[in-house]
Amino acid sequence: MDSRRDFLKGVLAGSAAMTAAVVSQPACARDTLSRPAEGLGLLYDATLCIGCKACVAACKEANGNPPEFSTADHLWDTPLDTSGYTFNLIKMYRNGTMETKDAEVNGFAFMKTSCMHCADPSCVSACPVSAMTKDPVTGIVAYEASACVGCRYCVVACPFGIPKYQYDSPTGKIGKCELCRHRYKDGHYSACAEVCPTGATLYGKTTDLLAEAKRRIALKPGSLTRYPRGKIGGPDQSYEAAVGNYLPHVYGETEYGGTQVLKLSAVTFEKVGMPDLPPKSSAATSETIQHTLYGGLVMPLVVLGALSFIAKKNVHDEDDSAANASGEK
Repeated sequence: MDSRRDFLKGVLAGSAAMTAAVVSQPACARDTLSRPAEGLGLLYDATLCIGCKACVAACKEANGNPPEFSTADHLWDTPLDTSGYTFNLIKMYRNGTMETKDAEVNGFAFMKTSCMHCADPSCVSACPVSAMTKDPVTGIVAYEASACVGCRYCVVACPFGIPKYQYDSPTGKIGKCELCRHRYKDGHYSACAEVCPTGATLYGKTTDLLAEAKRRIALKPGSLTRYPRGKIGGPDQSYEAAVGNYLPHVYGETEYGGTQVLKLSAVTFEKVGMPDLPPKSSAATSETIQHTLYGGLVMPLVVLGALSFIAKKNVHDEDDSAANASGEK
């Protein structure tokens, strides 16, 4: 009996010593990853959006997704949020009488909801089987269904609530925007930008899109300027229009470490549904914690120590019971 007790004491002491030795070493916190220099993305300008939802229909067609109904008549596609079959959606902000577009009081505004293609995506960090990946050149956050195990860690990890699970899929599958990467080989680009009649959604390199967004912000509200349509660097489809009353902020420039989808608005971003996020991706923090816990087998040792403690306590109770029983006899 003493040998068993001595063994358990040795395991506990050894685990505690090794755990303390590893934990005492500071974790190497990694920095938030940056956008690739040639990264591709979108610029969405809410002041140019007319809410026609041509981008929603084009996205459905380009990705072969079925309609989703929210009305009893089922006459047309009416999704209320992004889903496993709706990768892009235009939502609406409403206030008071809704008399004026892009006004926070008694006004209305539109906002595009789709994957932000983060510079340091949490979905990629959280995926245990690399079904979610980020292309090192284009920066597109892509999804590979054949590798997916349906754990939905990506769904939980995304701060924008974008990856959605297809619950009717027999094998488990996630649906999200991939910037229509499957269309590039045919000379096309993101369908939402291709069909947008006002250029509210613009496709191109994120560096070019950021420069265009800052150009617009610097203009005087009400003055005239030319707005490109389709994609930057493509055929000239620009047109002249009045400059909106932009907020002096490009959403996605710094949020969550930066995103490759950028947004402009005249209404506070929180009010149009965009989360207020810090300039650091949580992927950097979570991976630092994971490396601290599992580096040097810290977590397994802690678990082993806890199990050994429980076992020691049970053995001690059994020994006491046996001793009492022997004394009674």
